[in-house]
Amino acid sequence: MHPASRSLLARWIYAAKPASWPKLLVPTLLGQAIGVAAVGRLDGFALLLGFGFTIFDLLFIVFVNDWGDRRVDRIKRQMFPDGSAKTIPDGILPASAVLSVGILAGLAALLVALVASVCLARPGLVPAAAGLLAVFVAYTLPPLRLNYRGGGELLEAFGVGLGLPLFQVYLQSGTTWTAGGWLLPGFAVLAYASAVASGLADEQSDRRGGKRTYASEYGNRAARALVERLVLGGCLIWAFGMRIAGVLPAPLGALVVIIVLVNWRRLRALSPAAKTNAFDMHAHYKHYLHNAIWRSTTILALMLIALSLVRG
Repeated sequence: MHPASRSLLARWIYAAKPASWPKLLVPTLLGQAIGVAAVGRLDGFALLLGFGFTIFDLLFIVFVNDWGDRRVDRIKRQMFPDGSAKTIPDGILPASAVLSVGILAGLAALLVALVASVCLARPGLVPAAAGLLAVFVAYTLPPLRLNYRGGGELLEAFGVGLGLPLFQVYLQSGTTWTAGGWLLPGFAVLAYASAVASGLADEQSDRRGGKRTYASEYGNRAARALVERLVLGGCLIWAFGMRIAGVLPAPLGALVVIIVLVNWRRLRALSPAAKTNAFDMHAHYKHYLHNAIWRSTTILALMLIALSLVRG
């Protein structure tokens, strides 16, 4: 059944793209875990507010991005009519409704940050939340529109790999820096790999629509090569970061690194088949990439929380 013919609720769920949510939920968990490790206890209310903020932030990003990219999405639809349905070009939801709900979600994210600021005595949360929303505004909306000027992937790596986890560290612990923060540089490099890989399936439509991503500028093969180097490099930086931070016993840190490397090998093996417009192969390629990042990070975060609670 085409998404446009589903119920209204089903159309909104489709438009919200829940399969992409781990991109922000995983760094949220990592930041919360670093915060727990900093103070040796878990504040359940801070955890709830942290994930509440991220969910509203996700909805803000997804809906406003669909509104901002509707012209390029329409171009891709014309180029590949049998591809996956696009929210606005395929009439799943009207553009005005998508933008309105996206703005409301952004305001709700700020409201959650305000509640957390008052209830947890974290005065920096509201400006930090506004800064995170502004990162996305700079990504896709005028006047900056950095995703159309070649800076989108780096901006995403900063927001997802550093900004959001540090926001969550502060929300959970009240501290802006802790030893566990040394885990973030490696994670930011992995987030950059994910951002570059996001452009693989849109290489030609982005190029025609004037969107300057790494894939549209340098081609599919160069983008895949960069992704694979970033995953390996991020893994090595992560290993050094774990050693400097000293928040995990070496065998547990090694387990996290092994998960990344196993999926990196699978990524490399699949890479030659993930050519331009090989959309099914792109999906498999990103599956292993996401396993490398999301699975390893989730396990790392859960181990951090468990060890902190045992020690505390």
